Amino acid sequence: MSSRRSYGGGSKLSCPNHPNAHLVEDHRAGDMVCPECGLVVGDRVVDVGSEWRTFSNESNGQDRSRVGGNENPFLSGQDLSTMVGTDRASGSGLDLQNYARYQNRSGISGSDRSLLNAIREIGTMASRINLPKNITDRANLLFKQVHDQRSLRGRSNDAIASACLYIACRQDGVPRTFKEICAISKIPKKEIGRCFKLILKNLEANVSVITSGDFMDRFCSTLSLATPVIRASKHIAKKAVDLDLVPGRSPISVAAAAIYLASQASEDKKSQKDIGDIAGVAEVTIRQSYRSLIGRAAELFPPDFVFHTPIEKLPTS
Repeated sequence: MSSRRSYGGGSKLSCPNHPNAHLVEDHRAGDMVCPECGLVVGDRVVDVGSEWRTFSNESNGQDRSRVGGNENPFLSGQDLSTMVGTDRASGSGLDLQNYARYQNRSGISGSDRSLLNAIREIGTMASRINLPKNITDRANLLFKQVHDQRSLRGRSNDAIASACLYIACRQDGVPRTFKEICAISKIPKKEIGRCFKLILKNLEANVSVITSGDFMDRFCSTLSLATPVIRASKHIAKKAVDLDLVPGRSPISVAAAAIYLASQASEDKKSQKDIGDIAGVAEVTIRQSYRSLIGRAAELFPPDFVFHTPIEKLPTS
């Protein structure tokens, strides 16, 4: 007669007859069984698999729901409360239609509710410009740190969330412009900029310096430029900085001017308006940076570039 032992997880189980045998877990019975002799070595094993229940009033079970939600690392605690619903016809309890409304006002603190709203907003903004999950998670973590420190009291949560997303993009090496963040958040650029500086100061966070090369691939790809033009644009922008031709100019305006110069020398010409719409730079800004480049254009192009329009025939402004 085989004996059973309750499995509490403290010591490692083994079959007394076959100590080297790899025990098999019977999830339905909660037993640990020796595959060699069938001895039940341990019972009452906790099943860590998914548990599913249906909470609808219908019996077809179409809305099977996982018992218990995933733990949210950004919340201070988990809501373990349970709601019991009844049929709407009975006139008592809460129907499923009002369940979400009830959840919004109970079982979660005001602090956690504002945190969840910000996380939801960050996720919405990130999806609008197709940012990956790792950047979204980084932005969420930044917001939680600011939220826990309460260092930006009086600032809009949406503005803080926008600034956190901007910082996360820069820290992950895929920077976005302030105008791009403004477009998806509807928050003024000045307000995002203020929050950006305050977050860096209070969290003592660092962001890498942005260069024109950080934006070049994305701008050129959106403009559908050929590979030789993209290569020339990168070369022009880097050379212009090395020669100190664009002191004080933003990397975005330098990138836009370099793209305009390269495209005008190629077969695939793009207007300042086309480039400005993609880069978020005014045409007058592109012209100002372009004037700094055109005078020494011969030094800026890569040696193997094939000119469709000679340098002397390029636009002067």
